[in-house]
Amino acid sequence: MMTTTTPLRILVAINPAASFGSSVHVGPLVVAGLRDSGHTVTDLLEGTAHDLAGAVARELAAAEADGVQPDALVVVGGDGMVSLAVNALAGTGIPLGIIACGTGNDTARGLGLPVGNPAAALAALLVALRHPPRVIDAVRVTRADASTMWFAGVLSAGFDAIVNERANRLRYPRGKSRYTLALLIELVRLRAVRYRLVFDGVELAESAMLVSAGNGVSIGGGMRVTPNALLDDGLLDVLVVRPLSRLSFLRIFPRVFAGTHLTDPRVSVHRAARVRIEETGTRDVVAYADGERVGRLPLDLEVVPGALRVLVN
Repeated sequence: MMTTTTPLRILVAINPAASFGSSVHVGPLVVAGLRDSGHTVTDLLEGTAHDLAGAVARELAAAEADGVQPDALVVVGGDGMVSLAVNALAGTGIPLGIIACGTGNDTARGLGLPVGNPAAALAALLVALRHPPRVIDAVRVTRADASTMWFAGVLSAGFDAIVNERANRLRYPRGKSRYTLALLIELVRLRAVRYRLVFDGVELAESAMLVSAGNGVSIGGGMRVTPNALLDDGLLDVLVVRPLSRLSFLRIFPRVFAGTHLTDPRVSVHRAARVRIEETGTRDVVAYADGERVGRLPLDLEVVPGALRVLVN
């Protein structure tokens, strides 16, 4: 589909608030670079992520109705923008390009794309546009009300998701400090969650501190929760960390960042194409995936092989 000579029709979705607004200049840089390379660009810039998701959906629907779908959707921002794109593109065959300039950028990291360097990311994108896209898996999530969404990286349904939910409820402070405060609050309240987990039909009842289902490797800007996960093997790596004291939990957390925690006897990884995550206690856990709120447990996850095409060198 993509050659070294044919100009392409590219839709660019821009999050000017990425990395707390410090990347506001990146979108115009990307649009100008693509146009200077001869491509036809439609750029979308909206006030909120919800507005932007709606704008992308309308553009794709209009293009499909006209029979001229874009050759690629490029997102400028962090993992939230990638989540938006994955939900718009899964199963469509339209490739995804990523200019990673958010706070986490875990999907971009997993794909080996430049992070926090817009010029390098644009250069890599321009090269990738001249070659066939890489085909990877995506994961379809079904909620209790039968609604669905997709993710490409990691879904978290344990302590890290609880911290995320707490942070999103806090009104003060703003920025990264809000997550630090949420982490401290939840450390004080730390206790295991009772789960019912089902891996390709095999059931496991488990109390755990962390449960993360990885199609990708990391969350939170490089925390390698599922370091052996592969984006194209048709399987999820599901990390389960059994109950720990507060001190032991604090000791194992740095190992999770480094991806060396799998040797701990209280850590296990289960591999499956279909996973159900259900809470059997009273914690009312809300899961997050690719930095975005998914919803309360229970959730059913299914890997869809080859559902996504991404632009990488």
